[in-house]
Amino acid sequence: MFRKLILGGVAAAALTANSGCLVNQYSSDPNVRMQQLLYQSEDLRQIGQEWRRFWFNDQPSHLTPERIHGGII
Repeated sequence: MFRKLILGGVAAAALTANSGCLVNQYSSDPNVRMQQLLYQSEDLRQIGQEWRRFWFNDQPSHLTPERIHGGII
């Protein structure tokens, strides 16, 4: 019985350790941490532009009266 409790505790500790909740992803140095946060916020800011480019939302609409696509005339 005692052996099962120990094995259960070890398994629970291994599962919670792999969940990522206990690990800090940023550096402890304030200068490095600020640089990491700036890079991450810049990446999040550009995600909208990448999403529109992936779904071709940044292209002109073909339903407009002017059929300009931006190619060579």
